[in-house]
Amino acid sequence: ENKILVAQSPLLTVANKNATLVCNYTYNGTGKEFRASLHKGTDSAVEVCFISWNTTKISSNSNKEFNCKGIHDKDKVIFNLWNMSANQTDIYFCKIEAMYPPPYVYNEKSNGTVIHVTVCFVFSLEETPMQIQEPQSAIPLWSMVAVTGVLAFYSMLVTAAFINYWQKSRKNLHHQSDYMNMTPRHPPYQKNKGYPSYAPTRDYTAYRS
Repeated sequence: ENKILVAQSPLLTVANKNATLVCNYTYNGTGKEFRASLHKGTDSAVEVCFISWNTTKISSNSNKEFNCKGIHDKDKVIFNLWNMSANQTDIYFCKIEAMYPPPYVYNEKSNGTVIHVTVCFVFSLEETPMQIQEPQSAIPLWSMVAVTGVLAFYSMLVTAAFINYWQKSRKNLHHQSDYMNMTPRHPPYQKNKGYPSYAPTRDYTAYRS
């Protein structure tokens, strides 16, 4: 009886986005043309990629949503996957088919392999550490503060100078208003009594002898 048996590892953890899934199989028939395919999901609804071969030719193809390539090596098929994403974490099944000559035979569904894709962040010590940039709005803010301070200081100086000038002006005005004309004037009563406004010239000849 022609029969194909397939064995897979139960779990495959992927940390670098690359996975290698090995499908070991046994076949006791006389087939000369085979096809091996990798399927995703519990219902094997998505065919990831496949490889077919016979005594003279090998061909392969991959689903456009996956990066996958199959390699046949004696009694096993190796599926290489790369650039895997976390949402591709799922269970994967290998299917081996004897296509020709008849009868057509394929393996019963195996237990499958759970491929767990983890997201890993790798930091290199040689990389330049990221610099925290100051917000651009801080530069104009400091400029505005500095300009405002200078203007305020200048305004204080102008105000102080104006107050000083104003006080000096008030003092000068006050001194001018308090100034009195000190030129002697004749008392009013002299005019009423008819006194002359000046003394007569004294004759000194009377004293000569």
